[in-house]
Amino acid sequence: MEQIFMLALMLLGAHWVCDYPLQGDFLSTAKAAGPLRIYHLVAHAGIQGAAVAFVTGNVWLGLAEWLAHTVIDELKVERKISFAVDQALHLVSKLLWLAIWVAVR
Repeated sequence: MEQIFMLALMLLGAHWVCDYPLQGDFLSTAKAAGPLRIYHLVAHAGIQGAAVAFVTGNVWLGLAEWLAHTVIDELKVERKISFAVDQALHLVSKLLWLAIWVAVR
């Protein structure tokens, strides 16, 4: 059980590190506007996916995070969801990856 809590903490911590200091103003602005907007959006989501793959040791969960994070952030950029909903969906994603990790180990 302690291992599950540790993984949950690591997934949340990795999310916050990747979504705030590692994203920074440049990626935050570039993924919302500019000629390489989609590239920057996918790059940011890829950082998130790499963090999930690293923490879980599962490349498939990393790829799932990459896709989910891209979709969620695009919805936020298009103003279809709020910042609060964006963050809630990211955290729900981490709980889903944790549940899948527990189920397949």
